Amino acid sequence: MKRAAALVAALAVFAAVVWLVWPSAPEITGREQRIAVLDGPENDQRVELDTTYFAPGGGGRAPAVLLAHGFGGSKQSVRAQAVRLAEQGYAVLTWSARGFGRSTGQIALNSPDYEVKDVKQLIDWLAGRPEVQLDAQGDPRVGIAGGSYGGAIALMTAAHDTRVDAIVPMITWNDLSAALFPNGVFKKMWAGLFFSRGGPSVEAQGLGALTAAPRPLSAEEARCGRFLPAVCEMYQQAAATGKATPEAIALLRASSPAAVAGRIKAPTLLVQGQRDSLFTLAQADANAKAIAAGGTPVEVVWFDGGHDGGNGEADWLDELTLGWFDRHLRKNAVTEAADRFVITRDGGRDPGTRQRVRLHPGADHYPGLTGTATTQVRLAGPEQNVVNPPGGSPASISAVPGMGGLLGGAQGGLSVSLDMPGQSAVFESAPLTAPLQLTGTPTVTVRVRGEGEVTLFAKLYDVADAATPPTLPAGLVAPVRITIPEGKDSAEATVTLPAVDHRFAAGHRLRLALTTTDMGYATPAQPASYVVGLASPVLAVPTVAALEAAPTGPVWWTWALPLTAVVAAALLLATGRRRPEKAGAAPDGGTPGDAEVPLEIIGLTKAYRNGEKAVDGLSFRVEKGQVLGLLGPNGAGKTTTMRMMMGLIHPDTGQIRIFGEKVTPGAPVLSRLGSFVEGPGFLPHLSGRDNLTLYWQATGRPAADARMEEALEIADLGTALDRAVRTYSQGMRQRLAIAQAMLGLPDLLVLDEPTNGLDPPQIREMREVLKRYASDGRTVIVSSHLLAEVEQTCNHVVVMTRGRLVSAGPVSELLATAEHTGRHNGQNNGRGPRLEDVFLDLIGDKP
Repeated sequence: MKRAAALVAALAVFAAVVWLVWPSAPEITGREQRIAVLDGPENDQRVELDTTYFAPGGGGRAPAVLLAHGFGGSKQSVRAQAVRLAEQGYAVLTWSARGFGRSTGQIALNSPDYEVKDVKQLIDWLAGRPEVQLDAQGDPRVGIAGGSYGGAIALMTAAHDTRVDAIVPMITWNDLSAALFPNGVFKKMWAGLFFSRGGPSVEAQGLGALTAAPRPLSAEEARCGRFLPAVCEMYQQAAATGKATPEAIALLRASSPAAVAGRIKAPTLLVQGQRDSLFTLAQADANAKAIAAGGTPVEVVWFDGGHDGGNGEADWLDELTLGWFDRHLRKNAVTEAADRFVITRDGGRDPGTRQRVRLHPGADHYPGLTGTATTQVRLAGPEQNVVNPPGGSPASISAVPGMGGLLGGAQGGLSVSLDMPGQSAVFESAPLTAPLQLTGTPTVTVRVRGEGEVTLFAKLYDVADAATPPTLPAGLVAPVRITIPEGKDSAEATVTLPAVDHRFAAGHRLRLALTTTDMGYATPAQPASYVVGLASPVLAVPTVAALEAAPTGPVWWTWALPLTAVVAAALLLATGRRRPEKAGAAPDGGTPGDAEVPLEIIGLTKAYRNGEKAVDGLSFRVEKGQVLGLLGPNGAGKTTTMRMMMGLIHPDTGQIRIFGEKVTPGAPVLSRLGSFVEGPGFLPHLSGRDNLTLYWQATGRPAADARMEEALEIADLGTALDRAVRTYSQGMRQRLAIAQAMLGLPDLLVLDEPTNGLDPPQIREMREVLKRYASDGRTVIVSSHLLAEVEQTCNHVVVMTRGRLVSAGPVSELLATAEHTGRHNGQNNGRGPRLEDVFLDLIGDKP
């Protein structure tokens, strides 16, 4: 115990010393400057934009990223993200949009005549920077990312400037008129908050305004803040009447991607919040459809956040953004994403930390808001009398705009929904007999009796039991306006409920509530009464089969894999400390093998349960310095043989000896073997580097023996090495797995299809890596279906079919024999046989 305590203390001191003396990475600092631009319909308005430029870490020419801030923010709002991107090797430019921060000009809501022109000139400025990579003269390799207001400018600029190469717009709008006037109902509270943030800027008045009395404002400043007069007039009129004029709709649509999304050619990653009553998931859905219709690559993410709070998942979104730019700006084929649609779901609580676990299931295509299938749920309830109170007050409540920010982003876990008595009609399902995962927009058809124009607010609750308050998913409500024709006493309408992702547990009920008021919206001031009922009892609930319902607790590997790692480490520690056997002794008690032979297989047989032999009497020998190709059609027994080499499965008869020692589970000699068989497997929430470190620690061997940097150089993952593995493409996982197999630079390396997911340049590099690896006196065994690649990489081959050996020897001799005997198809234009021809002849599949 004393020795253990002393060891721990020594390690702690050593770690502290290393931390103190280890050279730190150069600090990323931004360069402040003001960039003058000309905008306006006639290009006659001169505006000065307050910007900060971050040169790429590591030097050299690099792609550039423009980071845009949200409404009411400034360039300081995105500084931390800018530093992170610069550290990853990007040139980054942030700026305060016109009318915000210390920039001059007036707010025009991302108008093509104003803000879009400003950003196009920022792209011109980047094209002149010596650090920025160019696609052509005046055309920098550039991406744009931003949230809310910043997300919209990314979309708008990409539509108007073909130099933009990739965009990541977050929690933003497709049609600003539809966002602020959904179905013609004015979203008054959000609009008020939205426009109040364009008031007089503290920064524009000087930082002294924070502690001293602000300077007097002109009448125009007090009335309209920093908005263009036309924008100010539009809002003033809508706020006074609760309705939008045609001119207001036209102005808002002109600043909306809806008008131009079909022109966007930059690959687009749309990130939208599930907790967002300002810009709902329907806004992202409309953007996705319009952009994809033009043939542009689009991927969609629904995360736990938005304008109403939630977790925000900042680190995960940063990883997604970086991965997207790596893929489309660096043109890294290995960063290609696997899923076109990813969603955040609740995975319960971690049993150790008690923190929320968030899962990210994905699908290979975006299904839209109608899902891939529909479940019909029957609702019941009679027609019900409801009233709209005088002045629309007191009003029912769904979400409280801005509450998430006041609560530090916590509104996601707080239900504030309240339906006022007499103002709501309620219809409910029977208890569910099985869980139901809603993903998209449910629909239901209702009937309203009364006169004139009726405004209703539709909500879908999750009702657990009588003792538990019902849950309104994400606090979302759908306003609907129904007009009863003159001369009629009723009208029917299909109501599209809010887009959500929510799991209704078995035994829960679905409750549809239709209210006449909602605090967040403008409602008629005149009192009125209506009768509300169901025109059809069917509630259509969209589902997406590819997205499995989240479990109620952490996924199995969060506890099983750490436990397995501990057990494996204990086993390796116990077996790895055995003293080496004396020369000439056989550790297994049998006849000693040749300690200089990396691999010897003698009479190996393995049968399936049905008696069919996967490997049948296989024998061959591999010498030092060889790169041996293990070839055979599917079902030849290659993978089974390799699994027996590693002690993962037992042979029925025969022996496998590595450096003279018989292979058994946990045999010490296995520490001299590195392997990669049947695809990579890593902990997805850890970075690539952390996965390799954890793997090596589990072996119980000294960290210095890992030769980590040499293995990482082989993998060549660059900055992606410090990203979570869940963001990796198949090719990146493949390269990380090869690096893992090479940790410790083992004397025998066994690789199963190592080039899967690699592009041609990477395959060529892998070929040279394996040759160099063997030239140093080590041995490599490669199983591959790429016979042309095997011919260029391997100097020896073993050919199997139906579990049996059909040929073994040097590649050159095999080809020479085929040339001499004429055993090839003669279609090589006089260049002699290829390995592919010989292989097909050997396995009896010659064309």
